[in-house]
Amino acid sequence: MNLNERHTQILNILHNQGSVMVTDLAEKLAVSSVTIRKDLTYLEEQKLLYRTHGKAILIDPYINNRHVSEKEKLFMEEKRLIGIEATKLIKPNDSILIASGTTMHAFARHINPKENLTVITSALTVSSILSKNKRIDVIQLGGFLRNSSVSTVGDYAIQMLNDFSCSKLFMGVDGLDLDYGITTTNAMEALLNRAMIEISQKVIVLTDSSKFDKRGFSKICDNDHVDQVITDDKIPRKILEGLKEQGIEVTVVGNKHHDLIV
Repeated sequence: MNLNERHTQILNILHNQGSVMVTDLAEKLAVSSVTIRKDLTYLEEQKLLYRTHGKAILIDPYINNRHVSEKEKLFMEEKRLIGIEATKLIKPNDSILIASGTTMHAFARHINPKENLTVITSALTVSSILSKNKRIDVIQLGGFLRNSSVSTVGDYAIQMLNDFSCSKLFMGVDGLDLDYGITTTNAMEALLNRAMIEISQKVIVLTDSSKFDKRGFSKICDNDHVDQVITDDKIPRKILEGLKEQGIEVTVVGNKHHDLIV
């Protein structure tokens, strides 16, 4: 097997598996680990894969911060279905927390409780949407306004949370990795999210499938803090099975969800 053939084989394996260890590649292709590392370095330079912790993956897991107006245009139907599903978890006279993010906006647009609901949120857009409903009492967290997400962060927002206890936290993420946990692109938001988790009885992550196997700059928490994930039917089976093995309830929305349930 010449160099080009080996590179083709490596990429074929990655496309089939999503990720592969250096040692496994060396064994499959009958070459040394040193040779495989050189191959992976070259392929990474060509932007054909990404290397991390002794293995290769198909895509760069690290994500950049983007403005909420840009994010709103992405995966709109998936977010709509996720938001509708999340509303089913709201109980009469509930008190819930809603974090920031465009999936939270989609969620808020479909909240229409038959009885009173109290919502604490850091997201100004969520407050604006929910304030139009007379059955919803909205508590807007104060603090420093994060321009890209149009939401509040900082010590004042965290201090306000000390006065409350909520049944559920609905939270969006910028990345969810089976090994690393859930992340966001902003350190101050990660701190606020952790404070939200502390005062919530149940943590529910609402995320479209593009966020899986991705990492933001700041870690929010390990996956064992998450009780439930609501996502769309493009979730990779590996991620679905991995989350369930970690004891996380997974709800899949979309036309293909029956085929994905383990």
